[in-house]
Formats: sequence, structure tokens, C-alpha cells
Amino acid sequence: MGHAKILLNFCSDSPPSRLVVPSKLLSQQYFIIQNFTCMLQIYTGNGKGKTTAALGLAVRAVGAGKRVGIVYFDKGGEAHYSERAVLRERFAGEITIVPTGLDRIDPVTNEFRFGVTEVDKQEARRGLEKAREWILSAQFDLIILDEINSTTALLMLAVEEVLEVVRMRPKELELVLTGRDAPEAFTEIADLITDMTLVKHYFYDSVPARAGFDF
Repeated sequence: MGHAKILLNFCSDSPPSRLVVPSKLLSQQYFIIQNFTCMLQIYTGNGKGKTTAALGLAVRAVGAGKRVGIVYFDKGGEAHYSERAVLRERFAGEITIVPTGLDRIDPVTNEFRFGVTEVDKQEARRGLEKAREWILSAQFDLIILDEINSTTALLMLAVEEVLEVVRMRPKELELVLTGRDAPEAFTEIADLITDMTLVKHYFYDSVPARAGFDF
């Protein structure tokens, strides 16, 4: 008799306190638990892969019939984000994206702009208001706030105003916060934290960012 594999499939306010597997299901490879509470996930750290992991989760969620919304913070412009065209064209109606922020890559010198301007802060607030609107609308099963950790760490948003929006999350909504330097106030309330650790990166061997692999 094989072991059953549990598939957590839907969210609700009433997660099971203990798991009881009906005997008739033990001979099957899969069975589905349909009631559990959705989580607050954080992907942070100095290593590559935070947005990549969130995008993978978005595709997986769509595969399970879920609706996904992504707000990009501090990621204005279109030239440096190869996934956006695919998300708009091939996942229309399943994944909705709203980029906010200015383009930090100079189109002439190709250099990255550091620092924070007042317009950067205005764009961050625009993204947070979109997140608030989406959370209150209950139109999505998964919302990803990409780079909101670093946006907050750079003081484009106040920790408390972000927490106010996060706390509005119903238990039926999975919420993901990405970006390095996640504030402690965020990590304290998270259900899952993945810290992407930089061990080795070809960037430090003067390899430029590559379309399709790095952006």
C-alpha cells in the first residue's frame, strides 16, 4: 500500500486541526485537502532568485486555476523585464501585472541610477494603493508585491503603511513580499521566509546581465 501525497489546493478560514486520511484513499497516490489558511511569504536576501521564485509560484498558481496579481515596485520601464510580455500575452486574464517606479537604467550609458527621488516615492505609493485596492477587492487568490521589501528599506514607503495594507489580507489570499533587506516588522508576521544567500555570482567576474536569464 503506497503512501498518499497531500495536495493543498484551496484556502479557507478553517484549516484542519489534524489530518485524518480515509482508509479508501490510502491506496491512491494523491488526495486533496481543500481547506487551509493561506500564507504570507517573504523572499529576501542578497542572492539572485527572489523575483524568479515569485514568478514560478505565479505560474504554478495559474496551473491550479488561481487568479494572480503582481505589483512591481521600483521597476519602471519595459526593456529590462523579459517576462512581462509573456505574462500579458499568454497569461491574460490569469495574471494581471502593474509595474510602478521609474526606469533606473540610463538608456544612453546603461548605468544604474542609485538614490531615491520624490518621484520614486510617489511611484511607490501608487503601487501600494494598487495593492490595497486588489486586497480589498478579493479578485485574486495570490498577490505578489515584487521588491516591496527593498522599496520599504530604502524609505520610499514607511514600514507601518505597508503593514497596514498587509494586515488587510483576508485568509483566503496568499501574499508574497519580495526584495532584499526585508524589514524585521515584515519577517515577524510572515509564515514563510526564504533568504536567498549569495554564494557565487558571475556578475563579479564582469559578466553582464543576460536577457532571458537575468532579466
